[in-house]
Amino acid sequence: MRRRAQDGEPRTRWLRGVGAHASVEPDAFVPGAWILSIGGAEQSHVDLGHPEHVFYAYLRRIANVVDAVAPAGTQIRALHLGAGALTLARYVQATRPGSVQTAVELERELADFVLEHLPLPEGTDLETVIGDARWELTTVGARGPYDVVVLDVFSGPDAPEHLADAGFYAEAAALLAPGGALVVNIGDEPPLALVRSQLAAMRSVLAEVAVLTEPDMLTARFPGNVVAVGLRGAWPEGWTERLTEAGPHPGVLVRGVELDALSD
Repeated sequence: MRRRAQDGEPRTRWLRGVGAHASVEPDAFVPGAWILSIGGAEQSHVDLGHPEHVFYAYLRRIANVVDAVAPAGTQIRALHLGAGALTLARYVQATRPGSVQTAVELERELADFVLEHLPLPEGTDLETVIGDARWELTTVGARGPYDVVVLDVFSGPDAPEHLADAGFYAEAAALLAPGGALVVNIGDEPPLALVRSQLAAMRSVLAEVAVLTEPDMLTARFPGNVVAVGLRGAWPEGWTERLTEAGPHPGVLVRGVELDALSD
């Protein structure tokens, strides 16, 4: 029988599907917060006592898009493709209690490990589907349409090809409710080949696409994350100012012709 870790102790599990250890360890700087790592690389940050606190910059930007889609307190439907430690699902429940959420996670062992050691806030309505993000779109569509669809599976240039083409984005966007947003986290390194290809694919099927990131990322000389926001309709009035001002800082929002240099 596996001994349950005590508060403050690291918790670990070998993930056979990934071929690496997963661990959750206390954040030494944020009391009550935990860090999920896989193979020694940090993946997610969870503040169990304050799930409305989003630590990583790229996730904070995604949370800001959620806030723009629907005011705090308004229940939404959210689809998370790539669950991680469910940081964003926790944020949605904390800020919009009673929201209906679905998460698709490829690795069952990881999903079980996270929920065992980092329980969701009480009352969270979350259905976890084990499977591939693209092949499960038909399955999860029954719980839609969704106000926000978040894709967070890309890390580096070796992206799964079936998740990195225009066909996938068209299928994901079809699950959006009117006024909903498709939000994609893209981790990449110079010369940002993955960012360029994904923005081009999104722009080919969505009416509006914008990027939220640090200004240095636009130079294509540094590794990091960009958050791409895709809409089926027009860009809402005031979103540019709102999302820019919401931070984290320094930050920039680029759309329209200004995005051409990053999506060729």
